[in-house]
This record gives sequence, structure tokens and C-alpha cells, in this order.
Amino acid sequence: MNTNWQLFADYWPFLVPLIILEFGLMIAAVIHILRHQHYRFGNRLLWLLLVIFIQIIGPIVYFVFGREDEN
Repeated sequence: MNTNWQLFADYWPFLVPLIILEFGLMIAAVIHILRHQHYRFGNRLLWLLLVIFIQIIGPIVYFVFGREDEN
């Protein structure tokens, strides 16, 4: 059991920035989705579900493909 804890402790410095990045992207995407009405593909509910449940990939997909260009 001690070896599992040591393994976790070894990876902790790599996990913390990844977790912060994940939550930052998710929060930014959710705020953008809630503030805007128009999307290239899909609707608001689809993008919210995608961003929230498909953690780090969902926000990236939204910002690349779902967000409509602002003029």
C-alpha cells in the first residue's frame, strides 16, 4: 500500500497543472456558451454537455469547432 501512495506522490506535480488547466478551460467554455446564442454546430445544451462531461477535450473542441466567429 505504501508503494501506491508513493506512486501518487511522484505524479502529483504533473497532475496539479493539468487539473488547473482542465478546470480553467471548462469554466471559460461554459461562460462563453452561456453568454452567446449562436454556434456553428449544435445548440447550447449539446455544447454544455460536451464541455462538462468530456473534460479536457470538450472545451478544446468547442473553441475550435463550436464557437461562432464574433464580428
